[in-house]
Amino acid sequence: MIYELGNITPSRNLNLAYIILDCLFLVIFLTLLIIKKRYATTIWSLLGGVLYFIVDYGYFHLISNSRFISFNGMESETITALILLWMSLSYGITNFAFIWLCLKKDKYLKEWLILIIMWWLIAPSLASFDNTNTIITSRTTTKYHYIMASMLIVGYLFLIIRNLLTKNKVNILWLLAIGVGVQFGWEISLLINGIRPLNEASFMTLIINSLLETNLGLPYMYLIYKLFSKYYNDDLTKVKET
Repeated sequence: MIYELGNITPSRNLNLAYIILDCLFLVIFLTLLIIKKRYATTIWSLLGGVLYFIVDYGYFHLISNSRFISFNGMESETITALILLWMSLSYGITNFAFIWLCLKKDKYLKEWLILIIMWWLIAPSLASFDNTNTIITSRTTTKYHYIMASMLIVGYLFLIIRNLLTKNKVNILWLLAIGVGVQFGWEISLLINGIRPLNEASFMTLIINSLLETNLGLPYMYLIYKLFSKYYNDDLTKVKET
């Protein structure tokens, strides 16, 4: 069967223990960033969580009505808001940190990425002592994937034209690797841990989401990073003029 973009319906089945453990990890992760004076990365990561919540709750849920969330078989606005808040902070913080640290080619990039990816992979196993998946989330994509595709095309087209017309080249393949890699990392972890149900649409969901959903923002994030790093270091000290 051939699946179109509009037929992709990402869903998750998880338990409350996973959310509690993940919140503890986020606190530890942000604390480590602060200890290592990655202040800009920390702020950027938190802004990512806020942005994800605005998009997920504001657009996906309130405007497009594409979100379905239940806890113990119950549905309410409070349950939806709280679970979407956690999901947004969880992947907003880790995704944006992943991206920013890659863009700046952080001194400890390998350690940071291993920490993030390892957590994505093992968190469900740690939470498996609670074998009741009482939380179910899903969303349809018919009302917005075309918008995402448009943003991706515009962003990368701008960088391609810029490369063709100027001498200061952008490593577009590196941006693609970051954009695809960060989404693929947690999408595959959801799938192999059984949080994302394995069915006939799983492979297409993995591929489309990895190519599109985070990757669409990389050109814009790169431009923001370049503008910021021109004036400030990650510890928020000003860049010394040479």
